[in-house]
Amino acid sequence: MYHNILVPIDGTEIGQLGLREAIGLARGSDSRIRLIHVIDKVPGDASSSAPEATRESTSQMRTGAEMIIAEAKTAVRAAGIEVDDRLIEAIGERVGPFVISAAADWPAQLIVCGTHGRRGLTRMLLGSDAEYIVRHSSVPVLIVRSPPA
Repeated sequence: MYHNILVPIDGTEIGQLGLREAIGLARGSDSRIRLIHVIDKVPGDASSSAPEATRESTSQMRTGAEMIIAEAKTAVRAAGIEVDDRLIEAIGERVGPFVISAAADWPAQLIVCGTHGRRGLTRMLLGSDAEYIVRHSSVPVLIVRSPPA
C-alpha cells in the first residue's frame, strides 16, 4: 500500500473530497498523510501595491490558509492517521509545480487531489492544476472529481 500520501488542499468542497478519499485509503494501514496548501498570491494592480496593503493581504491569506490546514489536520487525526503539513507561498504561480516538488521532496508514494473536471474554455482560462500534476508526477495520482451537478 501507500505509506506517504500527499494531499493538496485549498479549502473548497472539491479539496475536501480529495482529503476524504485519502483518509479512506490511509485508514487501517500504516499510511501517513502530508497536507500541502499553496497560497497563490497574485500580484495586485498598482493601486493596491502599497507595502502596508500587501502585507495585510498576505497576512489575511496566511491566516486563512492556516485555518484550512488546521481543519484538515483535525479530520485526519480524528481518523487515527499520522499527519503533517506544508504551507507554501507563491507569487502569481501555478500550484501544480509546487505539488510535484513537494511530492518529490517528501517522498510521496501517492498524490490524492480533487478536481472540478472543467472542460473547454473554462479549463483553458483557469488552467488545471490537477492535469499538471497528472502529467508531471513521477508517482501515482488519484484524481477525485466532483459529483455531476
